[in-house]
Amino acid sequence: MLKPIQRLGLVLSLPALLVACGSAPKNGSEDTTYYYANPKGRSAVAPVNAPPPPASLAGPAGVARIVYFDFDKYDVKPEYRAIVEAHARYMRERPQARVVLEGHTDARGGRSYNVALGQRRAESVRQAMQLGGVPNERMEPISWGMEKPASLETTEAGYQLNRRVEFVYR
Repeated sequence: MLKPIQRLGLVLSLPALLVACGSAPKNGSEDTTYYYANPKGRSAVAPVNAPPPPASLAGPAGVARIVYFDFDKYDVKPEYRAIVEAHARYMRERPQARVVLEGHTDARGGRSYNVALGQRRAESVRQAMQLGGVPNERMEPISWGMEKPASLETTEAGYQLNRRVEFVYR
């Protein structure tokens, strides 16, 4: 037999449970397919049944949100220029859009060197977008250095995933 306080807790939690279970799915008009680039520059598709993107994933539909770099380099490789141009076009068409360009490195090298390298990578993408017509004040290049790895593998493939700039829209 439940005590009165237990019954009260059950009665109070029941409406929340019913609301959570009975919520209807969206009408299906939203595109829930997300794209990202692999280090080889080809786009890949995330699961179709993924939840809608948070604001940080806003951006051009069907365009990768990551640009990868070679070891100890910060120039945008030719195979990623189309991605940067697509983001620049998106920003030009949406004057309210703001983007943070997050530079990352692999774990090799010292902490301060990697922070500086990540910043140079983010600045390189910012400069390419500025040449594409995006005002500088709408972009914020930052560096995480090696602090937020995409891969913990200590192989060349793992290192390659960490040498990147991510587009994070606000």
